[in-house]
Amino acid sequence: MAGRITRLAFQKHAADRVNVYLDGEYAFALPALDAARLGMGEYLDDDAIARLQTQDERQKAYDRALRYLSFRPRSQAEVRRNLLAAGLDAELIEATLARLAAQGYLDDAEFARFWVENRQQFRPKGSVALRGELRQRGVAAETVDAALSDLDPAAGAYEAAHPRAVRLAALAQADPAAFRRKLGDFLLRRGFDYEVVKETVARLLRETQDLAQ
Repeated sequence: MAGRITRLAFQKHAADRVNVYLDGEYAFALPALDAARLGMGEYLDDDAIARLQTQDERQKAYDRALRYLSFRPRSQAEVRRNLLAAGLDAELIEATLARLAAQGYLDDAEFARFWVENRQQFRPKGSVALRGELRQRGVAAETVDAALSDLDPAAGAYEAAHPRAVRLAALAQADPAAFRRKLGDFLLRRGFDYEVVKETVARLLRETQDLAQ
């Protein structure tokens, strides 16, 4: 493939990539920033071409990972799975993960804290459910434990159950046992443990009945 550069042309559908032509024939493509370092008439031997293509593969893997991270924070395992799904080889994937971690884009401890805080703010869940969600995302057990260490299960259960208790207010008056059952089942599905559920349901039953008096 060695040859002299005879043309450098931006791609029509990817303005940040440049097609490189050697001796009048298309040879390969590069990011525009890398192509800017090349000059017309410059001779590229096979080793130089291989280095450029390796750099390109690394950059494409990195860019793909950044796009995936742009939607929300991710665990290392999630990014690894995404890159594996793209057919990238293991060595390139690990190099990409290391680069992202060194730049602060990948940190499982930060990710776990984000996940727990986000859930508590928008959709409170118990430690059982949160632990399961984080483990599914490949976060190590000790990292999950640290993220859950400051969790207030009682506060989370109350926050999760209060809107449901308001909707069940009539039931609290007519059939307290049914109220306890429905609200308790709801909290158990959210991953709160039995004792927390029992205490939260009793509190909300009292509050709901008191409001009706």
